[in-house]
Amino acid sequence: MMLIAITTESFFNGEAEGATALFEEGLERLHLRKPEASAAETAEWLAAIPQTFHSRIVLHDHFELANRFNLGGIHLNRRNPSPVGQPKSVSRSCHSLAEIKEHPGADYYFLSPIFNSISKPGYRKGFELEEVAEAFARKTVTANVYALGGITPGRLPLVKQAGFAGAAVLGALWHTYPTNNNKDALIERYHIFKNKQ
Repeated sequence: MMLIAITTESFFNGEAEGATALFEEGLERLHLRKPEASAAETAEWLAAIPQTFHSRIVLHDHFELANRFNLGGIHLNRRNPSPVGQPKSVSRSCHSLAEIKEHPGADYYFLSPIFNSISKPGYRKGFELEEVAEAFARKTVTANVYALGGITPGRLPLVKQAGFAGAAVLGALWHTYPTNNNKDALIERYHIFKNKQ
């Protein structure tokens, strides 16, 4: 089961260093999601990450930067519903099982919210794990689907048991890192996640 990290919505000091540390510890994929950021700000952030890790980064906005930085792919959502260029991979956000079927052809999908969100208080779960597990078991959904929303290390076994290809994590991973830049604590949280996969 693969673990994907998603950035916080806003930039903060030390973020690129934290992301680089996660890559150095083995993080395979990071989604760069900054909905209010300009192309120039996004490019500056990408330039701060060593090139050796660029292929592990997926963009949610400013898709034209994917080829320029040789990134791992692009992610489609309500803001950016159509692919641009020739990305290495295409993923998509979905909020229902039906929506996955309505948009075939992506390499993988985020399905959310699976649990009550950590990073968005009040954003409540939209699924029962049993219904998702049944869709996977009956093969009514055959795509690679990643659980998103309220993902904690303790919930990873439930996500795996339900049949998800992996999980995407935001709040429980970054936690207080944007304000305290405690890299050791960030890496420790990442290893706790890894140990629960």
